[in-house]
Amino acid sequence: MSASRFTGAFAACLTMLAAMLTAAPAAASTYLQCVPFARAESGVEIRGNARTWWAQAEGQYERGAEPREGAVMAFAGTRGMPMGHVAVVTKVVGDREIRIDHANWSPIAGRRGQIERNVRVVDVSDAGDWSMVRVWYAPIGDLGLRANPVQGFIYPGSNAAPARAPSFPAPVWAKQDWKPGNGLDMVAASLGAQ
Repeated sequence: MSASRFTGAFAACLTMLAAMLTAAPAAASTYLQCVPFARAESGVEIRGNARTWWAQAEGQYERGAEPREGAVMAFAGTRGMPMGHVAVVTKVVGDREIRIDHANWSPIAGRRGQIERNVRVVDVSDAGDWSMVRVWYAPIGDLGLRANPVQGFIYPGSNAAPARAPSFPAPVWAKQDWKPGNGLDMVAASLGAQ
């Protein structure tokens, strides 16, 4: 092989490698993110990263520290979760426990972007003010080990869209009583594995 052909092939390989490396962040668009899910489920018409929802809601939606059914729970951005997170409150269980629906929290069977319904969330803040929570994490079958800061709750109002997104049934692995290895044959069947 001549030097000029080798140089050309080498340059083409470098160009392809650079394109693959810079395209990696775009892979997130191939799975469901929390923002479009929360927007569709709640009718709260805010766009942008989840960490910006709390500030964007000011003057547009009522906000507060009390969980209410239908409200969007706005998680703050952190080092481990730099874009923040948003979820929709589906049930207030007690003073320090709620249920939420959200997307792209637990990787299920190695896949991101999963919808989880009826997810347990516990207020672990010292003041009991919902500023710090632990959220059910499917890979360990329990509340996550990390406490997550919450900015507050955004309450849908007259600005919210009246229709909810189509509802999808929760897969077996998203149920609160599921533990790793419990019903593995049903999990495999639900994923289409043989």
